[in-house]
Amino acid sequence: MPHFLCEEMKDYQSRLYDIQPNDRMFPYSKSGLHHEMDRCCKESGVKRIRLHDLRHSHVSLLIEMGFSAVDIAERVGHESVKITYRYAHMFPTKDVDIANRLDSTRGGM
Repeated sequence: MPHFLCEEMKDYQSRLYDIQPNDRMFPYSKSGLHHEMDRCCKESGVKRIRLHDLRHSHVSLLIEMGFSAVDIAERVGHESVKITYRYAHMFPTKDVDIANRLDSTRGGM
């Protein structure tokens, strides 16, 4: 978990009243959360997404940040890196970089 998120979680937890060791930090049911998402999306005019779509957004962000498929698969719990390669169209092509490095290597010969 990134440091900034850990700090936000600590801040959130410090605001909970009389929390016990076995209490849930987020006392929301799946249906309650869906209801709130529906309500907020309707109120704001934002398109409704599924909670699982946030996972896809996270994977997309990690790809954009340049992490490898293996690292991403491990982070999000894919059983196989093959699942991560379903996002293959999002991984940047390295062809231009490879060609440029080969050019610079040959130029130094």
